[in-house]
Amino acid sequence: MGDTHKGKCFCGAVEIEVSGDPMGMGYCHCDSCRSAASTLVHTWTAWPINAVKVTRGADNIGMFSKTPNSERQFCKTCGGNIMAVHPTMGMIDVCAGTIPTFSYEPGLHVNYGETVHPMKDGLPKFKDFPSEMGGSGDMLPE
Repeated sequence: MGDTHKGKCFCGAVEIEVSGDPMGMGYCHCDSCRSAASTLVHTWTAWPINAVKVTRGADNIGMFSKTPNSERQFCKTCGGNIMAVHPTMGMIDVCAGTIPTFSYEPGLHVNYGETVHPMKDGLPKFKDFPSEMGGSGDMLPE
């Protein structure tokens, strides 16, 4: 089992802890992630639901669901992104920047069919998601 890493929102009002090993790490290029994070590419770390704990400020977490697939959570004070619960996938996507002591090592790109910022890094690029994550498994070229 991997280490435990602590993280927090931008202002520090909400603190979290992740433990064990992530299910995966990568980049998401979908319009929803880009818009929610106000960035060209979202850096994600996927964890089993029971591996993520809110250790402080749970009452300060706001939530927004654009679709039933993602419950995006943010700090009500600073608006900082914290994580997104994906109930249909049985995982929580903790924003990579939220856990600064964790060594982020991306392994794939998801929703690359929606990219606005092409990246040539040699990693697999899925049109949507790998089939084991409920996607088509279709790959796209760099």
